[in-house]
Amino acid sequence: MLSALGKKSIATMAALGDGAQFSWQMFRWLLPGLLQWRTWKRTMPLFFEVGNRTLPVIAITGTFVGLVLAVQSYDQLRAAGFEQRMGVLLSATLVPELGPVLAGVMLAGRVGGALTAELGTMRVTEQISALTVMGTDPIRYLVVPRFLACLLFAPLLNFFCDVFGSLAGWFIAVVLKDIPSSPYWYYVRDAIGVIDLTEGVIKSFVFGGAIALITCYKGFHCRAGAEGVGRACTEAFVLSFIVILISNFFLGTLFSGLYVGLYGFKALI
Repeated sequence: MLSALGKKSIATMAALGDGAQFSWQMFRWLLPGLLQWRTWKRTMPLFFEVGNRTLPVIAITGTFVGLVLAVQSYDQLRAAGFEQRMGVLLSATLVPELGPVLAGVMLAGRVGGALTAELGTMRVTEQISALTVMGTDPIRYLVVPRFLACLLFAPLLNFFCDVFGSLAGWFIAVVLKDIPSSPYWYYVRDAIGVIDLTEGVIKSFVFGGAIALITCYKGFHCRAGAEGVGRACTEAFVLSFIVILISNFFLGTLFSGLYVGLYGFKALI
């Protein structure tokens, strides 16, 4: 048992070292690549894949999460006489917390698996090795455009998730529960500040970058055969999901402390 635990620990540390080296090589190519037109030319087709094809999933997810939050919170708020402030609860939950996490998870599931499968297939069929033989760095050619696409579109997907979730909550509150629309939006504007929007945007950037690095790394290091590619896709999604949850906790704690330090405690209801 101790021998197996030791081997597993050594393998985990080696994987962390490989991941750190992979990330460093990507960032080494990223900064000069931002100034080169060919980098953006390779990135633009990925904008459609990451943005347009993920948007319907984000719309459905945000809408139904907003509906569930509104339905679950209405009775409790009505019992306390605060039903007009339902939008506060929805927006305070969606904008800094649920929106970035949901957008990140959908991005990891919809796009991350596809990126891992694509790069894994290129690894298995030795297309990545062929790029190296031709003198082209595969990380600069393949990873940097995918990193940019995920990094730039994660905040946009988060924005649409917040919008669809908020509109779904408004539909339950105003259309079905007869809460006046003006107080609903007034309390939302009063509760959501710049720091909440900033928190959501920064989390989205972190999640998008982490998803791109993890999925590309798994694709570059997958085992041979269809089983190896499939296992790499599964590992990429699971690891992305875990990293999203862990980083969300630490970033949420950081911004919560920052908010209290700058503005003091503020009761939402």
